[in-house]
Amino acid sequence: MNIDWATALPVIFLGLMGLAMLIYVVLDGYDLGVGLLLHRASDAQKDTMIASIGPFWDANETWLVLGVGILLIAFPQAHGMVLTALYLPVALMLIGLILRGVAFDFRVKAQDSHKPTWNRVFFAGSGLASLSQGWMLGRYITGFAQGLPYEAFAAVIALLLPAAYVLLGAGWLIMKTEGALQQAAVGWAKTAWPPVVLGMGLISLATPWVSVTVRERWFSMPAFIALLPIPLTTLAALVGLRVVLNSRAVLGKLCWMPLMLMVAVFLLGAVGLAYSLFPYVVIDRLTVWQAASATESLAVIAIGCAVTVPAILAYTVFSYRVFRGKARELTYA
Repeated sequence: MNIDWATALPVIFLGLMGLAMLIYVVLDGYDLGVGLLLHRASDAQKDTMIASIGPFWDANETWLVLGVGILLIAFPQAHGMVLTALYLPVALMLIGLILRGVAFDFRVKAQDSHKPTWNRVFFAGSGLASLSQGWMLGRYITGFAQGLPYEAFAAVIALLLPAAYVLLGAGWLIMKTEGALQQAAVGWAKTAWPPVVLGMGLISLATPWVSVTVRERWFSMPAFIALLPIPLTTLAALVGLRVVLNSRAVLGKLCWMPLMLMVAVFLLGAVGLAYSLFPYVVIDRLTVWQAASATESLAVIAIGCAVTVPAILAYTVFSYRVFRGKARELTYA
């Protein structure tokens, strides 16, 4: 069978962009969550928390650059539409990420009396970036529709995503730390669990209400039956997460499980979102084929992606393998 590249290439790039954004949300999500938890820890614990994300946090943002880059070069019409609608939250997110980077480096060189200030800046940058990302996701799901219900929907997601990041970050700390900090992380995860579950439930109810397209996708037969395993499995992962947090084994051989269960929740959410939106790049406004660059341009771009994406993926796997195990005392060469 002959492959129609004009049809296939835009879908391939959409999948690649979605994969890059999912990896970013998971990887940068946990270190944003660690930043949001920083104010709850003692000074010594703060150093250990920073040490746990030190080898990874900057490289994690590479996936954001990749995802936005694909949006720009593969779907230029969608890029213009999205960035026009989200100019302010994108700017605020970048400010938050810059504040994190500055604080991460300057807290190393700061005198003891100034280090709390840079800790607060790191926390503020993490919060600003997380809230901005939540708002952008909420506006994107509704196709940037105007009106109070849509703004309220985006505001709810803007609060839910940081809570989910906190739960993800707490899971990271449970896996990467020991002793009092690990026990504290279990407590932080238990505190974050109820608002995450409540928020996800409310959003699951609100999403088909604010989007006719999503409502038709979710509640038409037999699509409803095919989609049902996603929310059920998500609920099972969240319940399993709570059960693990209540177990003493979470401080030992099951220390990896809270993080993995939260990753599963994000993955299932991404699958549900992809199902709800496809074939749109901007829901109800631009399909993947309408927004795509020329087939010839995509073919050239594909060559570059075939080199860069495996290289980024290989480096990511390599770095996490090299720095596996428990975080140690923070030191700088």
